[in-house]
Amino acid sequence: MIETLELSNFKKFKKEAIVLKPEGLSLLAGGNNSGKSTLLQSLAVWDFCLTVLRNEKGEESLTPAHSGQGVGLSDDEFSPIQIPSLAHLWTNLTNQVKGADGYTLSIKPTWKNLDGDEKYLQISLALANDRLFIKQTSSNLELGERTPHIAFVPPFAGITAKEQRMSIAQRRSLTGSGLVGGTIRNLLFELERENQSKRNALKNAKGRIKTSDLRKLRESDPWEILQSAMGRYFQSSLSVSPFNDLYHSYIRVSLVKGEWDKTRIKKFAKFKPRDLMAEGSGFLQWLSVFALALDPETDVLLLDEPDAHLHSSLQTLLLSELESVAQTHDKQVLLATHSTEILRWAEHSKILMFKGSKVRYLGDEASRVGLFAGLGSEFSPRLDRLKKSKALLLVENESDAKFIKKMAEKSGTPIQDNVVIWAWTGSSKERKQLFLQLKGDIPDLKAVSIRDRDNLEQKNVDEETLRDKSETNNDANLRLRVWQRRHIENYLLCPDAIARAAKVDASEVRDFLANEHGIAVPPNFTDQGIHQAIKDAHGKTLIETGPNSIEKKYSISKFDIASELRPEEVCDDVKVVIGDILSM
Repeated sequence: MIETLELSNFKKFKKEAIVLKPEGLSLLAGGNNSGKSTLLQSLAVWDFCLTVLRNEKGEESLTPAHSGQGVGLSDDEFSPIQIPSLAHLWTNLTNQVKGADGYTLSIKPTWKNLDGDEKYLQISLALANDRLFIKQTSSNLELGERTPHIAFVPPFAGITAKEQRMSIAQRRSLTGSGLVGGTIRNLLFELERENQSKRNALKNAKGRIKTSDLRKLRESDPWEILQSAMGRYFQSSLSVSPFNDLYHSYIRVSLVKGEWDKTRIKKFAKFKPRDLMAEGSGFLQWLSVFALALDPETDVLLLDEPDAHLHSSLQTLLLSELESVAQTHDKQVLLATHSTEILRWAEHSKILMFKGSKVRYLGDEASRVGLFAGLGSEFSPRLDRLKKSKALLLVENESDAKFIKKMAEKSGTPIQDNVVIWAWTGSSKERKQLFLQLKGDIPDLKAVSIRDRDNLEQKNVDEETLRDKSETNNDANLRLRVWQRRHIENYLLCPDAIARAAKVDASEVRDFLANEHGIAVPPNFTDQGIHQAIKDAHGKTLIETGPNSIEKKYSISKFDIASELRPEEVCDDVKVVIGDILSM
């Protein structure tokens, strides 16, 4: 994974050293022409040059011992990024550079190998007579040492109409050349074949796989994860046709539509599978990005505005899935975006801000305000709306706001659309600082902040108003609130509503909660003074994230439960927060 990136004379960066987080998801944010795409492109060009040197000069050309001539390319052989002319790679290209050999552009990433040793490879470029020359100019690599495998997905990337079968080496070469759209079917073929191999190895003498082994496979195998995401988000699955070199010319991958049934798609009776090319650009963009993230050959995934073709709801879903894959499969994902939906969703520490000549990760939540302002009104509609409505609701994520709005409708007191939702994690103290910064530009601003109690002691939450007593607040226009119950999901532990959503008897739900989780829901479920055991329950785990959650048991989501709540089943705490919001 890349830890630092040193650039000299590459496009807008004349001399820059950029520190990157080597694992997980990083979001590159800033105004137009701030350098987001340039950073991604520099790594794509480096990977392309690395591929060329390996193919033309061999592994020795990457080591310090090599001092030979560079490799020359014509402009039509340069494929990693689209530029009008090779001269556009340089910050300010001049024909004569006194005291230099012409290799005036350099890209030097640094990473750690499996032993934790720091490694680097600087590749430099020169341009003469419309030919590009590439060579290694600084390295501490040993012969045959592994380098990071990078995949770059530019804006509006699609997939080719047909793909011949390729070896992993051929696929890696195309990916290194910036032609990932021509490798997606091959990648899907490899993922599916590896999955079948794993399944065959797990089968017993009767041809069955133990339930525990199957569960582990579904949680860890890239093909299983991809198919699960396809089923949950698109109600579809992928079907890879068998391939035989003797009589097949191209790999065929079809899409199957149906109903998601916990672990697989039940195909619609009259649906005819169709080739991937028949699908829309948004779907293909999502599939390409997610498949590449799951590719075992990919270490570093570079994404330039992958949200361009995606609906706002799919943007945050893609980000959530990418972050999960990055964490569980040891990937580094660098994603450039203008989307405020995405930037609102992410923790501030994941956002790499490009502003002026500075490139750095945000230090706190409050600095996100300046980032949004810097994106311009075209990309910060919420700030514009906030200046008009002067009413702000701070929640931890989009789903919390959706839940509160649903409860308001159930209670007969709907929340108006002009209340601006701002979702991000952070303490009440951090939210207060954000409110004060916003208030500097919007003097009449009013805000309600509501967050989970989590591990905050119960004594720090006022039982009637839900005021956060752990944070001093003297501004009457800011209401800092904390749910009395540990998680917002605790307010959905209503057996009758769960039973209606699952279409089972309420007694079954009560027995499940009691026997599997030790939770007995009392008749006064909606009261603020309910028993402490209900307040302290881990509602998020019980409802959706635990291995024996209600979601997994009954195949229903928390929103399914919320939709089934009746007005008299809406808890008093929730009504307090709704009242605070309506008072704005």
